[in-house]
Amino acid sequence: MADRILVAVAWPYASGSRHLGHVSSFGVPSDVFARFMRMRGHDVLMVSGTDEHGTPITVRAEQEGKTPRQLVDYYSREIAENLRTLGCSYDLFTRTTTANHYAETQELFRRLLANGYLKTATATGTYCPADRRFLPDRYVEGACPYCGYTSARGDQCDNCGRQLDPEDLVGPRCRICGGPPEFRPTEHFFLDLPAFASRLRAWAEAQTHWRPNVRHFTLGLLEEGLQPRAITRDLEWGVPIPVPGYEDKRIYVWFDAVIGYLSAAKEWARYVAGEPDLWEAWWRNPDARHYYFMGKDNIVFHSVIWPAMLMGSYPDHGLPYDIVSAEFLTMEGKRFSTSRHYAIWLPDVLSRYDPDPLRYCLIAGGPETADTDFTWAEFVRRNNDELVATWGNLAHRLLTFTYRHFGAVPEPGELDEADRELIATAEAGFEAVGEQLEHCHFKAALSQAMAIAQATNRYLDLRAPWQAIKEDRARAATALYVALQAVDDLKLLLCPFLPHTCQALHRYLGYEGEIAGPLVFREIEEPGAGVHRVLTCQPKEWVGRWQPTRLPPGQPLREPQPLYKKLDERVIEEELGRLEAGGACV
Repeated sequence: MADRILVAVAWPYASGSRHLGHVSSFGVPSDVFARFMRMRGHDVLMVSGTDEHGTPITVRAEQEGKTPRQLVDYYSREIAENLRTLGCSYDLFTRTTTANHYAETQELFRRLLANGYLKTATATGTYCPADRRFLPDRYVEGACPYCGYTSARGDQCDNCGRQLDPEDLVGPRCRICGGPPEFRPTEHFFLDLPAFASRLRAWAEAQTHWRPNVRHFTLGLLEEGLQPRAITRDLEWGVPIPVPGYEDKRIYVWFDAVIGYLSAAKEWARYVAGEPDLWEAWWRNPDARHYYFMGKDNIVFHSVIWPAMLMGSYPDHGLPYDIVSAEFLTMEGKRFSTSRHYAIWLPDVLSRYDPDPLRYCLIAGGPETADTDFTWAEFVRRNNDELVATWGNLAHRLLTFTYRHFGAVPEPGELDEADRELIATAEAGFEAVGEQLEHCHFKAALSQAMAIAQATNRYLDLRAPWQAIKEDRARAATALYVALQAVDDLKLLLCPFLPHTCQALHRYLGYEGEIAGPLVFREIEEPGAGVHRVLTCQPKEWVGRWQPTRLPPGQPLREPQPLYKKLDERVIEEELGRLEAGGACV
């Protein structure tokens, strides 16, 4: 495993509130991985930000009576605050409207142009006469000519995954007004994807460790043959094209968004780390590994288009090592739909539920390798029967009893076979759980950690220290120490998944310092470009923590509180009512 790990997380779009479907793919899995890698001792750089350009931004701004800048300022702040509450430990969560990002996007554009990989050509633009605007591809819908899916978009069919152009659609319609668009000639810059076909194929075929959905989809696209892809649009809101004569056009949003992984690394190095060249340790280091996290509708941008852009502009920069793509999360049997307000909105759900139970359920029941349906009944069941009953009650009853009778970690006597077996089981978890996390098998890793919690519960049932203390205080002390040692190890094994409550447990066990690290906002001032706010973490204390603990006998304990709350089943009907009403955010 490389010492330098880049965790590149898909950029949430700042056109509105985000929902659970979004963070189930890009948010929680990437944070679990980044936290684990830091605890394992690797030098992690986790970057992302809000994606703030394109027509959807301008349409939403008009609907709300705002300028595009006012709209993205509002939603960028909301999204960053939601991700902070959820515990996503970005080294830098920034924006695509920074001067730094504009400069990096335009420089990469110039390099592709100078190297002969950008061509101008007359294309067919999709124009809505009713709205008097050119439409981005995603704002044109119709039937897919390949599979017949009736809600295919003008850039891609979410059902079969094929790339499309708006004129390919059967019965195209404008997503804004529903009327038929017109197709008008317009000149644009195209990325010459066919020029990279052989290099992309050789590279993709060598990535045998990719998830099957990513590998099969990518090789299938390459087998079908690549076509030049337009990377500019007739827009007013976006990164200007650094070529005279194109002042009324902008660089297309998907093109500039993927450049954000590179621009964010440079912004972090200059303004957060204070070492402007430090980004090179991740991008110009052949031993560094890059992991990209996203939903399956974004695979093509990360497995084909972004690698081609890097090959054509910065051939010494690292290509993706792994593309960790989740499938879709449905909600009560239906697809999430922001346009139809059928979603569990993140700011709304975080106002009623603690972040760790949400994180737990999005990993335990999330769409890691197949589309998965989120239901409120399953959320309540997992919270009550797994998180509370198996893990939360174990930690709370053990600590409460020990605190009441000893006030500190008890001094153990001689250990017998059952004692040594539980300690060995907990210690072995670091290798077993770590092996799964290293390969991005998050469900399996969480399941193995919870199995150790179950083994600790069985041990306590066998030893029954609450009974033994009446007759043999020393034997009870030994049992409590052994169980506390297992819980102390579990605190670390579960920390990537449940950082907030594991940090609380760390303190109840009498420790100082951080194992989860604080997430803070800070302001960055770019010379001549103003101030913007970013989210960043400070993880130095938790680096290298992925190893068995040695709980010191005699260490004073703090009075514990329950880690989790049991949910009343009445919340199921309450939440279903909110869902059908469109939720609290739109």
